[in-house]
Amino acid sequence: MERLIRWLSARPWADSPSYGDQLGFNLATLAPIGLLIASNLFMTFAWYGHLKFPGAALWLVVLVSWGIAFFEYWLAVPANRIGYGVYSGAELKTIQEVISLSVFALFAVLYLGEKFTWNHGIGFALIGLGAFFIFKGPLK
Repeated sequence: MERLIRWLSARPWADSPSYGDQLGFNLATLAPIGLLIASNLFMTFAWYGHLKFPGAALWLVVLVSWGIAFFEYWLAVPANRIGYGVYSGAELKTIQEVISLSVFALFAVLYLGEKFTWNHGIGFALIGLGAFFIFKGPLK
């Protein structure tokens, strides 16, 4: 574990030829996205998985959710540590939110059995438009 923390702190991906403005396909650009996808899978189950068990005691579902969230943090924190510098803070948060909504949409349909409606699609499209403007940079 100590080696992993030292490696993350050293930011070895920062010398990548596509570091900074040239976002290529490398560890620094792809690892945060993969880690955020995995972390959102955990967090979605932590926050919403218990909805299938309405009879379970609240204290129990809170403890189970905390246990799941513990593993989510082991994915989200390194994702942001690796991604920051390649992506801005606003870009990392935007990536996380788009992933979060995408994961939740699939979760709601596949796990909770909810219907995906036009309203959801339009809402997600507007969020996608917001993400476009975050990554586009300053308007001129």
